[in-house]
Amino acid sequence: MSRPVTLFTGQWADLPFEELCRKAAGWGYDGVEIACWGDHLDVRKAATDPSYVQRKKEILKRYNLQCWTIGNHLVGQCVGDDWDPRLDGFAPKQYAGKPEELRAWAVEEMKYTAQAAARMGCSVVTCFMGSPIWKMWYSFPQTTGEMVDAGFKRIVELWGPILDEFDRQKVKFALEVHPTEIAFDLYTAGRLLGEFKGRPTLGFNFDPSHLLWQGMDPKLMIRDFPDRIFHVHMKDVAVVRDGRSGILGSHLPFGDLRRGWNFRSLGHGGVNFEEIVRELNASGYSGPLSVEWEDNGMDREFGAKESCDFVRKIDFSPSRVEFDKPLANS
Repeated sequence: MSRPVTLFTGQWADLPFEELCRKAAGWGYDGVEIACWGDHLDVRKAATDPSYVQRKKEILKRYNLQCWTIGNHLVGQCVGDDWDPRLDGFAPKQYAGKPEELRAWAVEEMKYTAQAAARMGCSVVTCFMGSPIWKMWYSFPQTTGEMVDAGFKRIVELWGPILDEFDRQKVKFALEVHPTEIAFDLYTAGRLLGEFKGRPTLGFNFDPSHLLWQGMDPKLMIRDFPDRIFHVHMKDVAVVRDGRSGILGSHLPFGDLRRGWNFRSLGHGGVNFEEIVRELNASGYSGPLSVEWEDNGMDREFGAKESCDFVRKIDFSPSRVEFDKPLANS
C-alpha cells in the first residue's frame, strides 16, 4: 500500500505557509498536516470565510500538495489543563492571567477547528486535550482514586460539547497520546475511551516516540486500538542510559546530550518502524504517515528531506498471497 507521506507544519510555523509548501514539495512530500498556528491556518477564518479557505487550497494545488489533516495541539492543551503561566503563550494576549476566559476561548476555538477541518476537506484533527491531573502522576503528595476519577470526569465535561461539534461536521478527533495529556500511555488511553463510552468520534494520533521513551513497545498501541488509530505521526527518539540521567529529563532542554532521551530525525533513534508498519498493515490503516520532524542536533531541511525518503522506503504493503498455500492437485 502506498500511504501518503505528509509533513506536520507545526515545527515550521516560523515560515510563511506558502514558503513551507514550496519546500515540502521540493523534498518530495505528498501533502502537509497543517498546524493551526503561525500563518498556516487561522481556524476562525477558515470556518467563516470561504475565500480564505480557497486561498489555502490554491497554495496547496500550486505545489501539488494535499491536506488530509489539520492539527491544533496548542489550543487543545488550553481546554483541559489547569492554568499556569505557560498556557498564556498559546492564547491571545488579552487572556493572559485569566484562566476561565482563556479556557472559554479555547473551547470555542476547538469548535471552530472542527468547522475549519470540514471546510478544508479534512476528515481528521490531531490535537491535545490537556489534563487537570497530569501533575499527580507520581502520586505524591498522595493521589486518591477519587482525584483521578474527578480528572477524567472533568475532561469529559469539557470535551463532550466540543466533540458534539466534531460529530456535526463529520470530522474525527485524534488525541496524541503524550505526556501532559489525560491519556499518556496505553492504560490511560483505554480508560479515556471508556469514560467517553466508546464514542466513535474519539480516537488517537499514534506517535511512537512518546511511548518508547516511557518504556513501552509502541506497536502494541496499534494492536490494542486498531480501529481507533485515526492518524499516524512518524517520529523517532533516542533513549540513552548513561547512568546519570533518567527518563524525566533532568530539567535539561531538548537537544542537550546529557538528557536521558532526545527526539531524533527518522532512522536516527530507537523506534522500530518496520514493526509499526507491519501492525498498521494488519490493522488496515491506509491514512497519511505524517513526519513530525524534531531533532535539535540536525539541520531541519536536511532532516525533512531525509525523513521523507526514509518513510517511503519503510512503507511496504502487506502480502496479497499466501506464500505457503498448498498447490491444488493437477
